[in-house]
Amino acid sequence: MRLRKVKNALIKLQANSNYFIMDAIARKGKWRQEFQNSNPIHIEIGCGKGQFISKLAQLHPEINYIAIEKYDSVLLRALEKIENETIKNLRLILLDAKELNTVFSDQEVDLIYINFSDPWPKTAHAKRRLTYKSFLEEYKKILKDDGAVFQKTDNRKLFEFSLESFNENSWSLSNISLDLHKDLEVFNIMTEFEEKWSKLGPIYRLEARKRI
Repeated sequence: MRLRKVKNALIKLQANSNYFIMDAIARKGKWRQEFQNSNPIHIEIGCGKGQFISKLAQLHPEINYIAIEKYDSVLLRALEKIENETIKNLRLILLDAKELNTVFSDQEVDLIYINFSDPWPKTAHAKRRLTYKSFLEEYKKILKDDGAVFQKTDNRKLFEFSLESFNENSWSLSNISLDLHKDLEVFNIMTEFEEKWSKLGPIYRLEARKRI
């Protein structure tokens, strides 16, 4: 989800050291030191305005959460949502998903959330999809042996592509939902995008676990 460019967004992010981590590369392999505990680490790639991950962090203080966003103007909106809150187990970093291995060591992450990522519908752009095989290989590196990726999307074609991609690249699929909001067995926190657009059609969800 993109927002209009906000002037001095990065400067405003840097002004809040409670949540925003400027030098994320220096934390590689040391994220539990950042949180001062040994709790599991969950990350969201493309956190948007931050509603999903901030609510999760408040519900689960026993887990460390890292919100990742590529665009500073978008990440600023996420920061503005929480800057007056005290959520000790949440950090925000500005990062392109292609650079995950620059800030996370092998097997440092327990779970990855991918919510409503750009479907890149053109075949020529398939390599940019966050469930393309090159991204899945990077996820495998930073995930623990029992780590997993949870994906939500409203795009049927992207969902089908993801199912095939995970399967072809040796991930174990489970808890597949073709209409998440009608599936009462799955706990769900909605993103801002989900709240706005889910009335127009079903939300698809899957869990893909790393195979050893």
